[in-house]
Amino acid sequence: MKLAAAARDDTGAARLKPSAPIFPPLPVLLGGALGWGALMAACAVVSLTLQGRAENFQLLRILAIYFAGGLAAWPIALPVARVLTRHRPFETRFAAHFALLSLGTIAVTAFFFALDYRLFYAQWHHPPGTRIWLYQFVFTIAGAVYQFLVMGLSLYLPVGLPVVAGASLWLSRSKR
Repeated sequence: MKLAAAARDDTGAARLKPSAPIFPPLPVLLGGALGWGALMAACAVVSLTLQGRAENFQLLRILAIYFAGGLAAWPIALPVARVLTRHRPFETRFAAHFALLSLGTIAVTAFFFALDYRLFYAQWHHPPGTRIWLYQFVFTIAGAVYQFLVMGLSLYLPVGLPVVAGASLWLSRSKR
């Protein structure tokens, strides 16, 4: 298995060709996070509009959750993808960026959805720290994640697939 082309230094020892750093420059990381969050919120708006549900009284809350999910997922998924694909061919980098951006964004957005869900139902739960409260907390979060996967995941379609494919293509070709 060929990992990377090696060059020889003055001592004759092999050294690997330089590749993209694990952590991109701060403007790319922060700008990408803001852009990714905005694109995820735009995916939700387009999907809600196409489904005829854009006139929702909870629209700003939905957009905030999807924006926050994209904003937080980008700086997590990008370094992980770069670590896993250092010195790998283009196809591997593309697949890793596609999978990690997709799954990372879904996971982080589901987490924020679950926190919002938990805040709503907390008023009827037992006091924190009790055994019953722990059951209520765990099953409320599990129910929220399930509900997000069933109902909220559709808001990434149809716009989300080309967006994540384009971002993955750009990231897998990027050297910064």
